[in-house]
Amino acid sequence: MKIVISPDSFKESLSAMEVAMAIRSGFQKAWPNAEYCLLPVADGGEGTVQTLVDALGGYQLSVPVTGPCGSPVEAAFGLVEEGRTAVIEMAAASGLEMTPIAHRDAGTTTSFGTGELIRAALDQGVSRIILGLGGSATNDGGAGMLQALGCDLSDSAGAPIGPGARGLGDLSNMGLSALDPRLQGVRFDVACDVTNPLVGPQGATAVFGPQKGVTAADIPRFDGHLRHFGMLLEQVTGHAVLDAPGAGAAGGMGAALLAVVGASLQPGIDIVTQALRLPELIRQADLVITGEGRMDSQSIQGKAPIGVARLAQQAGVPVIGIAGALADDTTVLTSNGFDAVFACTQRPMPLAEALTDASQRLESVAGNIAFTLRVRMPQSKA
Repeated sequence: MKIVISPDSFKESLSAMEVAMAIRSGFQKAWPNAEYCLLPVADGGEGTVQTLVDALGGYQLSVPVTGPCGSPVEAAFGLVEEGRTAVIEMAAASGLEMTPIAHRDAGTTTSFGTGELIRAALDQGVSRIILGLGGSATNDGGAGMLQALGCDLSDSAGAPIGPGARGLGDLSNMGLSALDPRLQGVRFDVACDVTNPLVGPQGATAVFGPQKGVTAADIPRFDGHLRHFGMLLEQVTGHAVLDAPGAGAAGGMGAALLAVVGASLQPGIDIVTQALRLPELIRQADLVITGEGRMDSQSIQGKAPIGVARLAQQAGVPVIGIAGALADDTTVLTSNGFDAVFACTQRPMPLAEALTDASQRLESVAGNIAFTLRVRMPQSKA
């Protein structure tokens, strides 16, 4: 019997690999002779670097970069596939969680550090970059990233524009002649789970700006700055980006990546499962197990477990979900690929207690599921 165990992390508690190992430990009590394939997953956001490094046997490098508020920070990226592919999370260098709530101001936060991470990956000689756009603190259209990679973004006097959305208001000239030439030989696969355009009512500023500190009064002005930036991108590169799906991701970073490096924007879970060859391995399996810290109606909006469940459903392989906590209505999960879902918490408890004992609870519920399955399945497969 071959069992593929492919969960996401339990946030604030267990990494995706730790979740997979706990599930395996539980199942081995009932199925000691089964073949277990541990392939932790992520949706392109936080945890993607660690997940792919764990699953593909890579390693991480930490480098000093410019944080979203301009101060130096340490940020890590992963190298997998014998160093040919770099895995970068924008949140590691330009993330919202790096910015205290009281000081969030997308008018000044910059994506420069993400460009520095890309440059560090180029220094390693990679031919492919997987870049996750989740959790950004910026609304600069990726201008900071482009500057870090050599792009000339200057004002009417020829001086480099300042950081953030306010800096875009001074933009007069864009030049790509000094752009890092190594970018031409690199394939960019960008994990992007939104389809918002760059500007307008559904654009980067109007939809995502408020959580990054953009006030209602600033929305029209910053949206206008992004429109001007997008028009220059179109003029200089010849790529239409203003209305392109996903151009508004990460404060407009999607637009810069589409226009300047010819990036492919895809759902994060699709990029991760393809990198892991998960569809092929699921087709060879007898059972698939996935899960995350909480499973509810939001899980079907492109999150990792639903992606795994749908792959299993397409392959005709039964799939079980295990979560730290479940919503009251689980029919939304069972109607979207899951054959059954289970929670680790069997009684109400403080969050701190649930987080502390997560591995033990996960192993216990996995063992109970495995023994239940053994009642219904041939003993020879155990």
